[in-house]
Amino acid sequence: MNNSIPSLIFVSVCAIFLLISLVKTARRKSAGFISITAVLTALSVVGRIVFTPLAGFKPCTAIIIIAGVSLGADAGFICGALTALISNIYFGQGMWTLFQMFSWGLIGVLSGILSSQLGKYKWNIYLFGAFSGVLYSFIMDVFSVIWQDGGFNLARFIAYAAGSAPFCAVYAFSNVVFLLILGPRMIRSIERVVLKYGLLKEN
Repeated sequence: MNNSIPSLIFVSVCAIFLLISLVKTARRKSAGFISITAVLTALSVVGRIVFTPLAGFKPCTAIIIIAGVSLGADAGFICGALTALISNIYFGQGMWTLFQMFSWGLIGVLSGILSSQLGKYKWNIYLFGAFSGVLYSFIMDVFSVIWQDGGFNLARFIAYAAGSAPFCAVYAFSNVVFLLILGPRMIRSIERVVLKYGLLKEN
């Protein structure tokens, strides 16, 4: 099939980044740090499943952002990538799982890289939540076109983007809502635990 090469590339990239992040975290982080990351990942997975009836309205991206901001890029990537991989045991596995791992993993990494700005100014994290909804939809549409055509097709991308616009709007809005509800409180709580037990984050 003409889409096999791009698919193999995405499979390899996702697998390598996830493996590196897991190994790095296991070797350089404490058990407490790993435990907090695991708990946030579990909350993200459960949140996605619980909110299944509300299409596009999910807390998982907000939790991934919280993981990145409070624990760093490694934790953000692991939380994002494993959210897709584990939750799709329920929703169904397929090539889209790899695309979701990449998309949510990237959002987690960006959250860690931008953590000082997102944590310093309250509205920044809400704007980033809305941006993350658009970014996720954009990446998924690009990957869907590549998977369908074996390369980028602008006309198909425009059609996909137009069709997914309502979902994208709901998703971006839900990210802001869940960050408003969970964001500052969870970040403060996690950072207190990190500080108290010396679980220093390393981006």
